[in-house]
Amino acid sequence: MWDFLIPLFAATVQSGTPILYATLGEMMTEKGGVLNLGVEGMMSISALAAFWVSLTTGSPWLGFMAGGLAGMAFGGLHAFVCVSCLGNQVVSGLALTILGLGLTHYLGVPYVGLAAPGFDPFDFPLLSQIPVLNEIFFRHDMLVYVSFVLPLIFWFFFRRTSLGLHVTATGEMPAAAGAAGLKPVRLRYFAVMAGGFLIGLGGAYLSLSYTHLWTNGLSGGRGWIAVALVIFAFWRPGRAVVGAYLFGGVMAFQLRLQAVGTNLPSSLLLMLPYLLTILVLILSAWRGRRIEGPAALGTNIEPEG
Repeated sequence: MWDFLIPLFAATVQSGTPILYATLGEMMTEKGGVLNLGVEGMMSISALAAFWVSLTTGSPWLGFMAGGLAGMAFGGLHAFVCVSCLGNQVVSGLALTILGLGLTHYLGVPYVGLAAPGFDPFDFPLLSQIPVLNEIFFRHDMLVYVSFVLPLIFWFFFRRTSLGLHVTATGEMPAAAGAAGLKPVRLRYFAVMAGGFLIGLGGAYLSLSYTHLWTNGLSGGRGWIAVALVIFAFWRPGRAVVGAYLFGGVMAFQLRLQAVGTNLPSSLLLMLPYLLTILVLILSAWRGRRIEGPAALGTNIEPEG
């Protein structure tokens, strides 16, 4: 049993890591009051950008940063449409998904099957000596270890820094934030572009750590999972970690069931986290608990004069 469970739990952490990056990025964006449904396309184009830069330069770290910058660029485009031009946030996000997936499939064809330098697993000093936990948590690559501290940084940013509090105020009551002397438009730009950077890092992980080979369709619906996971987590980074590993565990379990030759359709397993998300929302509404999303989420604000 342990020979099956320990590799499964280790694969859960690996599979959940790109989802966690993307979820925190979408959470950052929504904290500023902007809805972004373009996460899937942003992860896809960021994975390609990271792969191309790593393949060209031989440096996976430069590729990782390139993936983040690609996500930031798409985030900036979304912010321009929704914040500066007051465009519909849902339509703009869906357009980003179509654009990102289309560009990736078109530009990525010459690289299909090629390998690029990436991040390899290594034993984390000291912690890799802990029995059982070492194989699950502390024998991964550097990007997984970064993801362990990222939710703590995210929490500290929004709870203990003035910039994080200003972004939260913009997502809750942008008019009041403006009356208090803040710059809601600039803060929304920051939230969307910083969130895009995190989403891009999630895409970069797919091509530089999850697999070092390029193949089209690498995002595999993870962007949509991240959007749903923000609601599942009630905009809280700690719950995002649990949700990301839940989704990652289902993905890893599904792959292992296919490997042993089960006849159970994989689509049935992949739908379980979405079903759980719906159940959580139903139970929350039944208990009269308010979903603590930003009050101004999806609402455009007038550009600053």
